[in-house]
Amino acid sequence: MRKNKDDDIDWLLYLESFSDTYEERVYNNSTGKVLNLGHKSCENKFKTNEHFSRVLEVGAGLGEHFKYVNHTFTEYIITDSDPKNLSFAKEKIGTGDNDRRISYLVEDAKQLSFEDDSFDRLIATHILEHLYEPHLVIKEWKRVLKTNGTISIIIPTDPGIAWRLGRYLTTRKDAIKNGLQYDYIMAREHVNPCNNLVAFLNYYFPNNYSYFWPFKFIQSIDLNLFYIFHAKK
Repeated sequence: MRKNKDDDIDWLLYLESFSDTYEERVYNNSTGKVLNLGHKSCENKFKTNEHFSRVLEVGAGLGEHFKYVNHTFTEYIITDSDPKNLSFAKEKIGTGDNDRRISYLVEDAKQLSFEDDSFDRLIATHILEHLYEPHLVIKEWKRVLKTNGTISIIIPTDPGIAWRLGRYLTTRKDAIKNGLQYDYIMAREHVNPCNNLVAFLNYYFPNNYSYFWPFKFIQSIDLNLFYIFHAKK
């Protein structure tokens, strides 16, 4: 998340409390149940007998996605720009064992420190909508992916009607009740509309397997909550 000396006090307070309050605000309620179903749907594509040697998750936050990963792996690197997020994630997930190494690194999802062709799978859930110049971000993620490596992305269908209605009835109401300047925060958080991100993803990965959730065969951002995207480099 961007932070500088000219930021408004409500944004700075939000950033300071993000890690401490995120799970309670977002995942420990009805919104969290829906988000978890999206994570689960993303991972249903992969079977327990599939193996990805090196996996990178960018913008992992508090590590909510990891528990839904079905396939095996040798190394799973969880990254986020906020070290506090990673501390929470590490406490929740652990470091694996000799067969499944799990590590945690502070990384800028827009400019990764890894070499080209480093990973067999890259996972990015609920992060691309937050990043400026998303077309360059997608190119950066593609850079670190091996040939025939798999990229998996989840984005909300904001500004679709279903997403906005659900947000209005759940997280917005609770946030305002707790004194959070919700509309202002969301305007700064979700800087990329879903339809633009879909166009970018289709451009850089034209051969992909993608669908909306929960109505998989209805291609509409207004009637769904998430867009789930898988592709090979």
